[in-house]
Amino acid sequence: MAKIEKLSAKSVYDPPAYSQVIKVTGAQSILFLAGQVSYDKTGGVLHPGDFKGQAREVFRALLAHVKAAGGTVESIVKVNTYLTDIRYRADLVPIREEIFGKKLPASTLVAVQALAHPDWLIEVEAIAAI
Repeated sequence: MAKIEKLSAKSVYDPPAYSQVIKVTGAQSILFLAGQVSYDKTGGVLHPGDFKGQAREVFRALLAHVKAAGGTVESIVKVNTYLTDIRYRADLVPIREEIFGKKLPASTLVAVQALAHPDWLIEVEAIAAI
């Protein structure tokens, strides 16, 4: 099983909402998860216009993929989040904390002009170590 440690150089500010550095040793597998969006069962958009619903579905899908590979939420070491409106950040933080707790994996948040479908509001990609 992988050993996953959260680090931060003492000379660098350590934000309370995410980890600056994740060190992984002894991993048997590394998963690179493509950007997940809020799909319904037919490939359409699930929760159109509902950012919170889409965000919860995106994280549910990420975690389902990790579990299918034998990992847990703690296996997720890096997430990149893309929002179509930076104002969604306020709604995103508590949803991420529902999944990861207060100290998240290493993380990047970017506002983008658009995603592949105009009704998608969030896309998240991840790396997991198992």
